[in-house]
Amino acid sequence: MQKEYNEIIEQATAEHKLEKDEIETLLSCEGSTLKLLFAAADRVRRTFMGDEVHLRGLIEFSNYCQRNCAYCGLRESHKSLPRYRLDTAEIVAIAGAAVPLGYKTVVLQSGEDSAYSAELIAVIACRLKEELGLAVTLSLGERSEEDYRLWRNAGADRYLLKHETADVELYGALHPDMTWENRKKSLYLLRELGYQVGSGCMVGLPGQTLSSLAKDLLFLKELDVEMAGIGPFIPNPNTPLAKAERGSVELTLKMIAIARLLMPQAHLPATTALGSIDSKGRQKALVAGANVVMPNITPNKYRRLYEIYPNKICLDDNPAHCRNCIGGIISSLGRTVAEGAGHSPKEQFTLGLG
Repeated sequence: MQKEYNEIIEQATAEHKLEKDEIETLLSCEGSTLKLLFAAADRVRRTFMGDEVHLRGLIEFSNYCQRNCAYCGLRESHKSLPRYRLDTAEIVAIAGAAVPLGYKTVVLQSGEDSAYSAELIAVIACRLKEELGLAVTLSLGERSEEDYRLWRNAGADRYLLKHETADVELYGALHPDMTWENRKKSLYLLRELGYQVGSGCMVGLPGQTLSSLAKDLLFLKELDVEMAGIGPFIPNPNTPLAKAERGSVELTLKMIAIARLLMPQAHLPATTALGSIDSKGRQKALVAGANVVMPNITPNKYRRLYEIYPNKICLDDNPAHCRNCIGGIISSLGRTVAEGAGHSPKEQFTLGLG
């Protein structure tokens, strides 16, 4: 079995391809083999992406959501959650304050909130681009083709739409008012419109298997994402999954490492969720293939209200402190904070198309 593990890791490192059963085998590895997997992922990361770590400033500008996803604390049926919305001036001011801290990218994230018209989001994206010179990532859920096209034309560079799970039955159970087919269609539409596409999944969902997780990685590979966010499931007490067990740190790290072997040019974040259940979680991810961190630059008074999951780290830190803290973590690993916007290294994006 040890030889089999080694051969699979060597094959993935050289060819960046694996079959579903080979992924499942790697997801079950332990001990010295696990160290080999992480080391291989770290080498591939260094070869294809270098030692720079890219920072994305996260602005959670609305916690309203019209969906009822079973795992999410922002779900519409969570009636006791105080809701908030930031206006254009607030969003631009938050982003503007992040520029002197060295941020070159902002991520505008919200629940699926129809109060923000497509035209308003386009104006915000345009201002962030033209007035502040920032790369813009949007993460606003499923919207129409017209909306996606408008935002792309307004200057949005990237779109993050996590698929959460590629297991069709599990997806349906977790998303009572959504379908896997529509999520998949939306992701391919974003690709056609020229976005740098981000997707990703949760690890440790109730009912999830190693087979399910292998499907997630194969879907990300098929979609050829520019960014893959992989983090542990953390149960929220205000959801139907309140009593479920949280996801495993180790299994999440395995997923990140295999994702790096399969997608050497993808940006892989060391997620806040991972750091929230393990004080060294982000550091562990950064030496297992990750090359991105997404510090939260949302004003403190709103951060606690954007509670997809509980006990999130850095709720009381101001953006300057967060920036210094993450800079120290990156330096301690012998890495550097990237100075550029961190666009995808794929040829079509380095040629100025996104």
